Amino acid sequence: MSAHNGPRLDYTQLSADLFKKYLAFSMANQMDPTLAHLVDIRASQLNGCAFCLDMHVKEARIHGERELRLHHIVIWRESNLFTPKERAAFEWTEALTKIGAEGVSDALFESMLDHFSETELSDLTFRVAAINGWNRLSIAFRNPPGSRDQMYGLDEAGLS
Repeated sequence: MSAHNGPRLDYTQLSADLFKKYLAFSMANQMDPTLAHLVDIRASQLNGCAFCLDMHVKEARIHGERELRLHHIVIWRESNLFTPKERAAFEWTEALTKIGAEGVSDALFESMLDHFSETELSDLTFRVAAINGWNRLSIAFRNPPGSRDQMYGLDEAGLS
């Protein structure tokens, strides 16, 4: 284990072209921002990605998400603070983030179509794929939480 508190390496510079293309891919997803923040936070919780969890909580607060809902994401099944569509998004995010040997069931897929159009479900799936990739990059290279707040404008959240 590394003795320093900084990242292991700066993949944003070492693989600058890939980083820029992956960032462009992630930014191209124009799904509902409230839902996008919830998905990003839930996947980051499941993956244990401190950098991304920190970032996406701050983004959600900047964009007006209520603090109590942020605390309830981890207990979304027991919480009454989320819409049926948001709850479905959490379920889909969990299924794709923690893919088991059985894959994604037909029943789960069909239930998603009760809440999302085919295009919305496709966009949501790309969102989940993107955040899982970012989680893996940040975990692999140990990006410290909050280390890019000023660069990304996250200091506006007033959280430290």
